[in-house]
Amino acid sequence: MSMIPKEIYEIHASICQCLANPKRLEIINTLREDELSATEIAGKIGISNANASQHLAIMRNKGILRSRREGVSIYYSLANPKVITACDIMREVLFEYLNEKQSLTRKVKI
Repeated sequence: MSMIPKEIYEIHASICQCLANPKRLEIINTLREDELSATEIAGKIGISNANASQHLAIMRNKGILRSRREGVSIYYSLANPKVITACDIMREVLFEYLNEKQSLTRKVKI
């Protein structure tokens, strides 16, 4: 296996830290199929426009999202569709973990 430069681990951790927020994961899932305006995203996930704008700016600055302006609206989309694949894989790992934990809990119950 080749050596990975330490800077890559730093960048990787920074992106993971950005994604370690439930609302940001919800935003990614909301953008799974199509681009949406900040207002549409806020409405779909039930947060204020200001809060959505903060999350969107953080994800745009990390390169997770890209944006384009149309009139007074800013539309957001995923910069790379592999982000969805990565999130889906992590969710599968989570479900497997929860199923295993639930199975163990059933065995331990008295």
